[in-house]
Amino acid sequence: MNPIAFNVFGLEIRWYGVIISMGVVAAMLLIYMLAKKKDLNYDTIIDAFLVTFPISIIGARLYYVAFEFQNFNSFKDMINIRNGGMAIHGGVIAALLSGYFFAKYKKINFLKYVDVIMPGVILAQAIGRWGNFMNQEAHGGPVTQEFISKFPEFIQKGMLIKGTYYHPTFLYESIWNLLVCGILVYILLKKKEGKDGVILGGYMILYSIGRFFIEGLRTDSLMFMGLRTAQIVSLIGIVLGIGLIIWAYKKNKNQAR
Repeated sequence: MNPIAFNVFGLEIRWYGVIISMGVVAAMLLIYMLAKKKDLNYDTIIDAFLVTFPISIIGARLYYVAFEFQNFNSFKDMINIRNGGMAIHGGVIAALLSGYFFAKYKKINFLKYVDVIMPGVILAQAIGRWGNFMNQEAHGGPVTQEFISKFPEFIQKGMLIKGTYYHPTFLYESIWNLLVCGILVYILLKKKEGKDGVILGGYMILYSIGRFFIEGLRTDSLMFMGLRTAQIVSLIGIVLGIGLIIWAYKKNKNQAR
């Protein structure tokens, strides 16, 4: 696998960055359509994106570095994301926190807007996982040639690393995220006015369920006290997501009285 997409004036542009950019564009297009359906101001979403996206990149890298600190030799290595090394949990947490404060500053309904945004976020995650494929990272443990032969040939070639085939866990998560995206869009379009936060809660539950099981197959998990960090955060996400949905329904019921 060649992680370099092309060169611009001698600067190597990696597939990782190209694919993440494609995911962002696809996400913003989906969010635009959903915002139009829900009669929300897309310019406000763009303003929020310009604030939260850089912060999410920083958060994703800080989260990764915090759990892999011993593997970095210098500050330059810590900030170099060209070879990958970002944790989606850190990015999402940073984006949600910065988005919350942005909404407070703008005096807008955070949950109403974030419910429209989250299907785009999971779509971007689905696309972004292919950047891991190009870097030959975020894969699972070894598998037999017979097992990997069930996948398209380009997946087989990409998962052949130093003579060994590996689980294409990036693919599992990408497919799962696309399914979650479809479910969230369906619920959002069917959801009547009110119950703000249900889509965010659904994202937290559904993404976390898939990530918990897929993470168990991976060989490069970030670890905390002997446990896989992503699995711990996923369990917390499921609990918080359930709590958020219950709260949203109770709040909507009280307002309807």
